[in-house]
Amino acid sequence: MGFYINPGNDNFRFIVNTDYIDKSGLISVINDTINTEKMLSCVSRPRRFGKSYAANMLEAYYDCSCDSHELFDDLEIAKDPDYEKHLNQYNVLYLDITGFMGDTTLEELPDFIREEILEDVEEMFPDIRPSKTIKKNLERIVAKTGRKFIAIIDEWDAPIRHHYGTEKTRTDFLEFLRSLFKSDITKRVFAAAYMTGILPIKKDGTQSAISEFREYSVLEPYGLAPFVGFTEEEVRAVCIERSVSFEEMKNWYNGYILYLEDETPVSVYNPNSVMRASEHGRFTSYWEQSTAAYSALDYINLDFDGLGNAVEKLTAGVDIPVKTKKFQNDLVSFRTADDVLTLLTHFGYFTYDRLKQTIRIPNYEIQAEFGDIIHEVTHKETMIRLKESEKFLADIIALDADAVAANVQKVHMKESAPLWYNNEQALRAIIKLTFFTYRDHYIKLEELPSGSGYVDMAYLPKKYDPSPALIIELKAGSTPEEAMKQMRSRNYASAVEGIGSDLLLVAITYDKNDKTKPHHCLIEKA
Repeated sequence: MGFYINPGNDNFRFIVNTDYIDKSGLISVINDTINTEKMLSCVSRPRRFGKSYAANMLEAYYDCSCDSHELFDDLEIAKDPDYEKHLNQYNVLYLDITGFMGDTTLEELPDFIREEILEDVEEMFPDIRPSKTIKKNLERIVAKTGRKFIAIIDEWDAPIRHHYGTEKTRTDFLEFLRSLFKSDITKRVFAAAYMTGILPIKKDGTQSAISEFREYSVLEPYGLAPFVGFTEEEVRAVCIERSVSFEEMKNWYNGYILYLEDETPVSVYNPNSVMRASEHGRFTSYWEQSTAAYSALDYINLDFDGLGNAVEKLTAGVDIPVKTKKFQNDLVSFRTADDVLTLLTHFGYFTYDRLKQTIRIPNYEIQAEFGDIIHEVTHKETMIRLKESEKFLADIIALDADAVAANVQKVHMKESAPLWYNNEQALRAIIKLTFFTYRDHYIKLEELPSGSGYVDMAYLPKKYDPSPALIIELKAGSTPEEAMKQMRSRNYASAVEGIGSDLLLVAITYDKNDKTKPHHCLIEKA
């Protein structure tokens, strides 16, 4: 076995011997591309979403230097009619680009990879006359062994994502990839190729070297959607096995919505966070950022019209529309707020609803990250709104109903288009925006069953937070006294019984017939 050519199945064996959720159905998808026009696949997804696990699985399945029956015979792929046809039947070229980057500079990266692969060739195939080009070496190996290669390249875009090197050095690296997959002998050498990354292939032509790859991204995952993260069925099984709360797991790590080719939505979970939460029995943020390339704050603070307001809405839990088509798939070619938001969606901070063309923060884990980030945003307007939002809570706790009404009215007038001013969902969004920093203190619940009805919005204090619980109603064409009477007659307080903290009922109304649309508020202890 070599390091890069036919490295064996030990990497996948370690995974199977630890905690493995069966994702071997992906192999069937790749098998269908072998020796076809679809042979080149590029899969982009956020960090900690199983890219390397999938690459190691494919490496073990295809590698002809080992026998992987014991690793796969009990997995889903073994039910496939072509299971034996492709199992351990190919030479494998496996490259983890991030591993190379730790040993050399970006300028020297292409030459370094060539040298490392050449050493593998000389050691494993000493009777093959070595060439200076990787492609020629692989072609000679195919001729000698009678087996084509499956190329597996993990984190192919790492040099593109990192903030060092010149445009020329990045272009040189892409030229190196071109030398593998852009020539007349590609189909004689490779039966298929599988690349993983975070960013899709760049759209402006500078990455045309790999433009022949079929892309599967978090925006357009197609048939790979079930293999991007954990499905609900898989997470439920983990929770049962380890006796942890499925509902808590769902709230914390679910929320990424992907669509199959037939428009069927698939809800997926962050795999790394699910496994760590189930292992430690603790629901918290396991979101880890390894380099500045993943710092949301760096991008959120860029000076684009509407970006600060969009982040406020997202932080408040409001879905917002975003145009993803013009994003150039790099870290420098930003022209609009939509470009920044699209990048952060690829990083996993947001989930994209392709049918609605909107994004939102998917779950508690990312909400927790943004709860910290929002306090460091440097947009002047956002800083003002941050203080106003914090004052909103202080005014409620102080029972200052007039100040609360004035704050809600200000946001309502600013954010609501005339056509949607009285829309029920728009009204709920106004409360979210007014109180968009609630995550510092609260968990928000909507449509919560109460004594004889449903609470529109309830804010429950986090563990050990001394803030009172809040139930908030916003109604048009009513008085706060009438709204409060409804809250009490329907026993809304029962919805949060047993939480161990004080409860405040907040009724906010406005006169939709008055041109000035004055807002009024009544706050009472439950």
